[in-house]
Amino acid sequence: MVPIDSFHFTRGEDQLAEWKVPDAQFFTQVFCRTCGSPMPRVDASRGFVVIAMGALDADPGVRPQNHIFVDSKAPWFEITDDLPQYEAQQTSARI
Repeated sequence: MVPIDSFHFTRGEDQLAEWKVPDAQFFTQVFCRTCGSPMPRVDASRGFVVIAMGALDADPGVRPQNHIFVDSKAPWFEITDDLPQYEAQQTSARI
């Protein structure tokens, strides 16, 4: 996530489509109409942009800081690092 004032599209914004999960309060998928790639989702009401890692062409220079939703991970998936684990999403003042 990045603050909304730190983000802008340079091109292709007109090619975006979105699909909102009917029963979800916030969950919406944004994707490219041409290739189907995940794309950033601007959440103006909350002041940030959610950028899917699959939308990046280069190393963003940041690394995971924790694991969220570990209570719903696949039972066969093993977390093998020492990062903090949380059952649900962690909110932070720093986005």
